[in-house]
Amino acid sequence: MENITIDSTAIVEGNNELRDGVLIGPFCTINNVKIGANSKLFKFVNAYGCEIGIDCKIGSFVEIQGGAKIGDRVTISSHTFICDMVNIDDDAWLGHGIMTINDLYPPSRKRTGSAEHWKPTYIGKRAIIGSNATLFPINIGDNAVVGAGAVVRKDVPAGQVWAGNPARYICDTKDLKYENGEPVFGL
Repeated sequence: MENITIDSTAIVEGNNELRDGVLIGPFCTINNVKIGANSKLFKFVNAYGCEIGIDCKIGSFVEIQGGAKIGDRVTISSHTFICDMVNIDDDAWLGHGIMTINDLYPPSRKRTGSAEHWKPTYIGKRAIIGSNATLFPINIGDNAVVGAGAVVRKDVPAGQVWAGNPARYICDTKDLKYENGEPVFGL
């Protein structure tokens, strides 16, 4: 383990596995976390019992709960909440203020004493999630795009763009074009 930087104000507890080049920024709290090489956690990140891949960027004020798995080269922008049972695959990009949900009838654990009614969320490779989206327990396919502010209650197939409240199909990602007609994605 070389070149690991942990700010003096960070709280590092438990059994953590930190790889070369990891940065733990000011006022972060990490506990029982695996963090891959060259990943950066900026200010006020709270991560516990989770796995974060290599070359990830985790923005300020993000919380990643136990049981969450973050792939390689993932960006999670500030003020985002990643709950237990969320799996984010490689090269995904998440905007600011995204909320994930695993409990459809909260607080089920408090009422029942178990998490048996919780459901997982999967975010596919190279998926893009716009700021302020709310993700119920669903699957988002590879190369899919979810628009800013969307409330997603149904699975988003690979290569599709969904937006709105409730989120609905808009077009295929291959059909997204800039104003000048150039394709947004080289898919």
